[in-house]
Amino acid sequence: MKISIFGLGYVGCVSLGCLAKNGHEVIGVDVSNFKIELINNGRPTIQEKDINEIIGEGFEKGRISATPFVEEAVLNTEVSIICVGTPPSSNGHLNLSYIFKTAEQIGKALRAKDSFHTVVIRSTVIPGTNRRYGDIIEEFSGKKRGVDFSVVSNPEFLREGTAVHDYYHPAVTVVGGDNTFAMEQVASLYRCLDAPIEITDVKVAEIIKYVNNSFHALKIAFSNEVGAICKSLHIDPFKVMELFCKDTRLNISTAYLKPGFAFGGSCLPKDLKGLVTLGHDNYLDTPILSVINSSNEQHRRKAFELINDTGKKNICMVGLSFKEGTDDLRFSPFVELAETLIGKGYHVTIYDEYVCLSKLIGANKAYINERLPHLSEHLSNNLEQSIAENDVVIISHRNFDPKQYQHLLKDKTAIIDLVRIHDLEALPNYEGICW
Repeated sequence: MKISIFGLGYVGCVSLGCLAKNGHEVIGVDVSNFKIELINNGRPTIQEKDINEIIGEGFEKGRISATPFVEEAVLNTEVSIICVGTPPSSNGHLNLSYIFKTAEQIGKALRAKDSFHTVVIRSTVIPGTNRRYGDIIEEFSGKKRGVDFSVVSNPEFLREGTAVHDYYHPAVTVVGGDNTFAMEQVASLYRCLDAPIEITDVKVAEIIKYVNNSFHALKIAFSNEVGAICKSLHIDPFKVMELFCKDTRLNISTAYLKPGFAFGGSCLPKDLKGLVTLGHDNYLDTPILSVINSSNEQHRRKAFELINDTGKKNICMVGLSFKEGTDDLRFSPFVELAETLIGKGYHVTIYDEYVCLSKLIGANKAYINERLPHLSEHLSNNLEQSIAENDVVIISHRNFDPKQYQHLLKDKTAIIDLVRIHDLEALPNYEGICW
């Protein structure tokens, strides 16, 4: 395939070399004459392991060149890959001016092109950039998106120092777009790699790099805070984290990594508070660990706001224990939500097949007697009746099967889902807490 790459910095140079090594003819485009001269002499624009060899090899085989002329590059290639910088501004927003400048330039170049052209945004950009990029091309080219050209999002996940290795060994390749031909064209560039190719929505492709890197930053900060606490207690933090990473069922896994409601129960809140207190007792500031509970509280308030926004006071809650399949009510976020609603004058009916007041004992019974002393007045053993008699239904447990209640649910003012029941999403009155 004939490919043009806009921006010969880190991502652009690595992409240029790796694509050429895979057999493609690649032409680089940059505003820097110095970078263009380097490429046209078979030399990379960056210092990076293995980059000298792949750029030199691609140049010797006649697959690599560079030019300052956009029209030349666009007219002589099928695909343009955008790798220009998106530096942060002082207020945290990205500077997308370089990105949109290439859209204007490519748009002007496309005026003289009759064949279909695919533009690939490889740079890290905010959601919505792809759409605006296409609008700019349409404005300056007079062409129509989806007919004459397409814009595909294909985020890079390269790390400096291992970028060439990362290019050839990705965990996943992400391709987002709205044109089947263009997405398949981009996907074909990576079929030689031993990694899955995920075709997804444009905005998902645009935001995933931010989510990835934010999580990586969170992992580092979390590990450092754990290390500080361990050091203060004369514990080897490396042994702790080594053991931590051996749990691939809950710790290093997909567990707990799905949006939903606030955490609760008798373990997570207690142990989080215990670790934060250990740090505090040893005069340590642990901002990451300390803010977790505040974030959890904010998420709990979000549920109340969704209910409050309905303007209705008759509420049915499906599920009260901290998770389905148990009668453990201790520190359940659903108990706290019910407590808030009742305290603010809502009429709350609660159905939970596992909660029977006469069978509650010990700390579980003591907790609910303190938080919801009149729970018996709110509990129902008839789910169908509970749904029928209330205006808003809150889904708290994943084991709720809505099929036999669809005729009732569709007429409710709102169905507020805290756990994501897929069969409810088609209802017009459906609202997920964070989806």
